[in-house]
Amino acid sequence: MSKQKITILLGTLIGIILVNWLSGMIYKRFDLTQDQRYTLSEAATTIIDGVDSPISIDIFLDGRLPSEFKRLRVETQQLLEEFSAYNSNVRYQFVNPLDEGVDRNAMQQIMMQFGIKGANVQIQENGKTTNEVVYPWALAYYNDKTIAIPLLKNQLGATSEERINGSIQNLEYAFADGFSKLTLPKRRKVAVLKGNQELPDRYLADFITTLREYYFIGQFTLDSVAVSPQRTLQSLNDYDLVIAAQPQETFSEEEKYVLDQYTMNGGASLWLVDPTFQQLDTISGNTFTVPQDLGLNDFFFKYGVRVNPDLVKDIYAAPITLASGEGNESQYQPYPWLYHPLSASANNHPITTNIEAVKFEYASSIDTLPNLVKKTVLLSTSPISKIVGLPAEIDIDKEIPKNLKIVNEGPNPEEFNAGEVPLAVLLEGEFPSIYANRIKPFALQNAMEKSVPTKMVVISDGDVIRNQLDRGRPLELGFDKWTNSFYGNKEFLLNTVNYLLDDSGLINIRTKQIAIPFLDPQKTAQKRTQWQLVNLLLPLGLLGIFGIFFQWYRRRKYRR
Repeated sequence: MSKQKITILLGTLIGIILVNWLSGMIYKRFDLTQDQRYTLSEAATTIIDGVDSPISIDIFLDGRLPSEFKRLRVETQQLLEEFSAYNSNVRYQFVNPLDEGVDRNAMQQIMMQFGIKGANVQIQENGKTTNEVVYPWALAYYNDKTIAIPLLKNQLGATSEERINGSIQNLEYAFADGFSKLTLPKRRKVAVLKGNQELPDRYLADFITTLREYYFIGQFTLDSVAVSPQRTLQSLNDYDLVIAAQPQETFSEEEKYVLDQYTMNGGASLWLVDPTFQQLDTISGNTFTVPQDLGLNDFFFKYGVRVNPDLVKDIYAAPITLASGEGNESQYQPYPWLYHPLSASANNHPITTNIEAVKFEYASSIDTLPNLVKKTVLLSTSPISKIVGLPAEIDIDKEIPKNLKIVNEGPNPEEFNAGEVPLAVLLEGEFPSIYANRIKPFALQNAMEKSVPTKMVVISDGDVIRNQLDRGRPLELGFDKWTNSFYGNKEFLLNTVNYLLDDSGLINIRTKQIAIPFLDPQKTAQKRTQWQLVNLLLPLGLLGIFGIFFQWYRRRKYRR
């Protein structure tokens, strides 16, 4: 071998060794996708930055899966590869919970413990359709803590492909949220107001249980205001957020002053109020809706909103279920009910991005008023809505035929002309005190007439936070047992609390848009034979052309 060739060979070997050494020292992954779907957000990387012991994850997406769930499996694996590449303590494996080698009794106990439920799906193979149970969940373990991470996002009225698409968009949030619960300690405190006939605990159970995974929760009553207002305010200031869930009793001036000064000191608050009251007439059997004064009109007015004593009817509304027939022959049928608006925001605010429609029940309109406080309408009715003045009689026997006619024939544009009516408003900034330049109910030390920057959300329906009961047990917030539908109430309120507590890193992940292309099943079926022929004949044709060319080239070469 010549000296020149030896030099080239040695140079090549040295170059290969040098490249391998550099690749081991310098590690970099490149995301070439247009939507940057495999680039972890700053909030996600911040959560796992300080993880110094293993996070083990079991993903139950293995075995026989429909094509849509195979896509979810692939996307889950690629996302977890990114987490693992960023922090090697993130480890994962895919498990088939229905595999013969798995202890099914033990697996069922684990699933029951963490509320893991299977999803019935149809698998189409070779022209045959079979039903299978899929468990789109993951279990994450960290030190002595274990949590379940849902991978499938419920969407109202969505097709299977749309549901998987939404679930893929939600994957990074789902895992980042799970890692946050496992690794980050609780810091913030939330007070649930009691004492003004707020919703009973059983109707708040699911949401409060969910909040406990993130924050410290406590009940707070304002009864001690009359005895020791200063101490009451000091105790309330220990909380970062106050939740008032559908109060029914009027707030006194003393109570409002404490809540006002709590806001002046930077306390955030979430108000779910009903300015109306439904009362059943035992003689006619009809429901009458009348105004309800909670004493909060000046409270909200000063801050820049007005919750009106009226009702909103919306064409885009959730149905109610009524029984027809008697005894064992009774059947339950859904009917349109325009007093239950469904609100899906079109804005890009982190609170409302990528969530399902939120269900309201007998909601009222909200007006925004001019002042220096910034106001953002989070949820509103559809453009085809109507405002009903009070008092109003609601006769279900008359309303149902009218609603059916509206749905079938279309609404009268002259009647449903209220436009998009605000139902939930976010207020941010420096709030003026409602007792500025007024006689105070009592003396307080260091009373303030202007707040430090803070936030507040006002919702014109307390039922948004109410979960249904089944045999006395609370169901998941947002689930309607009568129509078997899921709504976005829980996500909306959880995002709201996170935002009010400046814990917005996680909910900002929701604004990330991922475009998932799916095959059109109709076109696939129509052109199946065509593409099968292309896939079969094209390689054979190319191989034949190459063979003919090669034979021609050989003959030409060796003839010479």
